[in-house]
Amino acid sequence: MVNFCQDCGKPVLYQMIENRTRAVCEACGRVYYEHRKVSVGVLVTLQGKLLLVQRGIEPWKGRWHLPSGYLEVDEEPEQAAAREVKEETGYRIKVGKLVSVHTYADDPRGNGIVLFYDAQLVDGHFAANHETMNAGFFSPQEISGLPLAGTCAEQSIREWIDTQPVDEDIR
Repeated sequence: MVNFCQDCGKPVLYQMIENRTRAVCEACGRVYYEHRKVSVGVLVTLQGKLLLVQRGIEPWKGRWHLPSGYLEVDEEPEQAAAREVKEETGYRIKVGKLVSVHTYADDPRGNGIVLFYDAQLVDGHFAANHETMNAGFFSPQEISGLPLAGTCAEQSIREWIDTQPVDEDIR
């Protein structure tokens, strides 16, 4: 929610513009258009298992997700994907092709869109940090018992599971 104009510092008013309620600066007229946060994530597999990280911070502290994070303004998505994996796990990866795009509306920090890439592990060793309590490679069967971090994690991980060889015990 915007209370003051980022351009001139004056208070904003909320008005109907283009059939939506939008913040408008009463002094300079700037209109604020809310937009989704853009994030990137990766699907790193090793011997049929998927890399997941256990979140060390809210939201969803203690739950599991694919390595992912916000795209910075000066990064290409592939660069951000490699950076996020390094920050969250200590692993270096080679980013591959874009494999899926998911949106979410259940994050208390705001709605977003996540670009997911395939990636290959290059090297490194897992190192826990304030963002990541744990990380590991999990089979579809092992994933089925993990608490996942929100609808985006559930959708993207389920999509990966659905592409794996059929094991009727987990479907």
